Amino acid sequence: MTSSGNADRSPEPPTDLPARPSIAVVIPVLDEEDAIGRVVAGIPRELVEDVVVVDGGSRDRTAEVARAAGARVVVERRPGYGRACASGAAATTADVIVFLDGDGSDDSSETPRVVAPLLRGEADLVLGARARIRSGALPIYARAGNLLAAAIISIAWRQRVSDLPSFKAIGRRHLASLGMTEATYGWTVELIVKAARRRLRIREVPLVYSPRIGGVSKVSGNLRASAKAAVAILRVLARHGLGADRAGTGVDLLAAPTNQPTKGD
Repeated sequence: MTSSGNADRSPEPPTDLPARPSIAVVIPVLDEEDAIGRVVAGIPRELVEDVVVVDGGSRDRTAEVARAAGARVVVERRPGYGRACASGAAATTADVIVFLDGDGSDDSSETPRVVAPLLRGEADLVLGARARIRSGALPIYARAGNLLAAAIISIAWRQRVSDLPSFKAIGRRHLASLGMTEATYGWTVELIVKAARRRLRIREVPLVYSPRIGGVSKVSGNLRASAKAAVAILRVLARHGLGADRAGTGVDLLAAPTNQPTKGD
């Protein structure tokens, strides 16, 4: 999957983070009132200065519970996981941005382990790989799709990638440089592919992945939605992995997002 036209970008400098970088956690959510309070509460605030919950138009008390737990709430009514991630990233000025899910599957207390390789200057993108998946947390068909895409990335760009996780961390400047364009399921694979193509240092931290605390899965618990997501992921992999580096083309979601704080923020 090397470019037949323009060559892939040259490696970035080892790190451009300040000596004491600020850290924000961005959490996209939709109808997660059962879990979001515990997810926000689990984040170590002595390390993380900003917690941004991006609400995709929840019909329950998600925003209220998140705010009560100490998060800022931003509303992104346009659908799509990628749009939510972009709006959350644009809503904070932190040097390091952590993304994780708001359903309790990701253990938010593991944030220090995920950001550690970045803070030590050992990585540019850290993936919280789901090394131990507890029973009922992720259907076999969802695991298979992730493994296939991760294997293709590993072989094509010689970067060890075993998962396409929701829990991940990256420096703000690197994220902004990638020209992220995928508004839905493809955000994570686009992020990893573009980072690999630009020879950013990708590191994995093995984590435990648990069943969601409450609510209903929008993708992995639904066979039809999972199949659509798998097809979308493979399309994104081809779109951003074949031909010239596409960073900077298309609609850059980080360039002009529309963030709307909820009342009371």
